[in-house]
Amino acid sequence: MTVRAVVIEADGGSRGNPGPAGYGAVVRDPDSGEVLAERSEAIGTATNNVAEYRGLIAGLEAAAELGAAEVDARMDSKLVVEQMCGRWQIKHPGLRPLAAQAAALVGRFTAVRFQWIPRERNRHADALANAAMDVAAGRPARAAAPAPAAEPPREVAAPDSPARARAREAAARAATRGAGSDPATVPPSWEPRPSDTATRLILVRHGETEFTEQRRYSGRGDVPLSARGRAQVRATAARVAALAPSVAAVVSSPLSRCTATAEAIAGALGDVPVRTVGDLIECDFGAWEGRTFAEVRSGWPGELDAWLASTRVAPPDGESFTEVAARAARATDALLAAYPGETVVVVSHVSPIKLVLRDALAADDTFLHRLYLDAAGISVLDRWPDGGIAVRSINDTAHLPTP
Repeated sequence: MTVRAVVIEADGGSRGNPGPAGYGAVVRDPDSGEVLAERSEAIGTATNNVAEYRGLIAGLEAAAELGAAEVDARMDSKLVVEQMCGRWQIKHPGLRPLAAQAAALVGRFTAVRFQWIPRERNRHADALANAAMDVAAGRPARAAAPAPAAEPPREVAAPDSPARARAREAAARAATRGAGSDPATVPPSWEPRPSDTATRLILVRHGETEFTEQRRYSGRGDVPLSARGRAQVRATAARVAALAPSVAAVVSSPLSRCTATAEAIAGALGDVPVRTVGDLIECDFGAWEGRTFAEVRSGWPGELDAWLASTRVAPPDGESFTEVAARAARATDALLAAYPGETVVVVSHVSPIKLVLRDALAADDTFLHRLYLDAAGISVLDRWPDGGIAVRSINDTAHLPTP
């Protein structure tokens, strides 16, 4: 069966939050209210929010299977609706992969509109979710009683409107966003805040390597610093010490080009211990590792075009920028929690640093192609507990020796 437009009603829940969890989703004809598909599943132990996202994903998958072009997605979860519309950021890292999966499904339709509805208008999906929770809890499942036919949406975004485009873009990036929640509770970025409550992140790209000079993809390969790179690192260490004489921690990607950079900085700061963080490692470029752009263009033209067009596409046997962004956000969130109000030096690579800056500036993915980060360049940003962000500098290289 192929249909032009459908209504999705989705719900999920858990008994205990977290506890035995399940979801339900109903796909309806928007005119007759006829049920075209149902989905429900017990998902073990999970939170309410995880189950609600799983319900939305199941409904979108069912709509795609029916060949729908337009979707009205209705849920009684205000959190999921607001996050998918891009109005609220995602604080919990466990929800980011689910939001990214939902956003990828949204991209398969011509138009998707999200609407919050009260629980009494979501009875069918709620009953399916409760039956799934019964199964997860080891109890006999209750029968799902059908709800009244779907009502016309009351608040929708017009297909292909600027609002919808922004919502889809924000949802696609939701897996990589850091702190922040309902914007009504977050002061505008220009509102003064106490400077001593911000966590300052000094982001440093490692010094130059032979691959840097030769413009080769350098991901997980442990390429050491070159002689020029070691000179850059000495200058960078002095610059960081001048910027931040008091530093709570120096953290680094585990690759030697970063740890050597981090150790030089730590020495200039008075032998601050260096801690490696696996999530700060460079993107895995897979089959493209060690190759130039021209070599990749010659050998993988279609794959390269797809990779350049979408952060969700990975190089052959490699890792997508969406995945890199998720772990970079996870690393920075951990630093914010561990060092509130302090300064932390973060030594990493081009891709993780670009993605952290993209999200700090609320930029779209075009930013990644337009920002250049030099070897041993320094960027500085402040993050406040209320979600406020101030980017102080990007790719400062004034300290580096002249080529």
